[in-house]
Amino acid sequence: MSLIPFGEGQAAFIRPKVTTLTIHDKKLRREPITCLTAYDYATSRLVDEAGVDLILVGDSLAQVVLGYDNTIPVTMEEMLHHTRAVRRAVKSALVIADMPFGSYHGETAEGVRNAVRFVKEAGAEAVKLEGGSQRVELIKRLLDSEIPVMGHIGLTPQSVHKMGGYKVQGKDLGGIERLVKDAIALDRAGVFALVLEGVPREVAAMITHEVSAPTIGIGAGPDCDGQVLVFHDIVNLTFAPAAKFVRRYGDAASLISNAVHQFISDVESGSYPSDEESYHLPKETKAEFEAIMRRKQLKAYAR
Repeated sequence: MSLIPFGEGQAAFIRPKVTTLTIHDKKLRREPITCLTAYDYATSRLVDEAGVDLILVGDSLAQVVLGYDNTIPVTMEEMLHHTRAVRRAVKSALVIADMPFGSYHGETAEGVRNAVRFVKEAGAEAVKLEGGSQRVELIKRLLDSEIPVMGHIGLTPQSVHKMGGYKVQGKDLGGIERLVKDAIALDRAGVFALVLEGVPREVAAMITHEVSAPTIGIGAGPDCDGQVLVFHDIVNLTFAPAAKFVRRYGDAASLISNAVHQFISDVESGSYPSDEESYHLPKETKAEFEAIMRRKQLKAYAR
């Protein structure tokens, strides 16, 4: 195992647990909120230990991990599987599970059942839903079921076919009015936070001022209460052109590629593994082993 077990080294210090109340208080104190996606144990553990507030097991899993063209195909079982892995890694950040397309678009009772699975089976501490005022009834039912909800309006990737592509929302007065109405409706319904994606900065700033729930921007300018990005985007592990709002902080693609090339080279040249990287027999066993090998050699010569 390469990662240091919890309780050793840098992992010995564990931050206080982040909760929905923590996030609300950060808005009141005007402290920026940080959120990243993560989908597996190793990444989630590193992100959590680095100090991020929120970890979203996003349905972007579909594209950056599973290789789908968009988020539509990812299933409940796939999302549950990855949420479990994240939950096992995270000690401090608030873990939010993205409800995939089709898991809450039918009957309200079905949406509640699927959200309960994320909490009960996978250990999520909240769920995220895309959509505006049409989600109010479901949000209220989820809150009645003791499940915190993060809302998501603006450019909602699960609506890609309806929107005709990934397009910035709220660029005209009618669009702005719809966004504001949706934001207020979700805020009144009780979401603990609201993702604003692909929204003009000015509109995001207005919504942030109007609602009590913290706003988490992605392509919505710097005036939101917090920011979220896809982990794979910030470390250059995606294979599509980056969106305008993506800032890359590292180049994991080059790091991984260079490491793999070096591994291949070392194996082919015979320099890996070295004697120091090999296990050896204890002295007492080695003497007996060498005696056996000598006897075998003598028998071979005698034939």
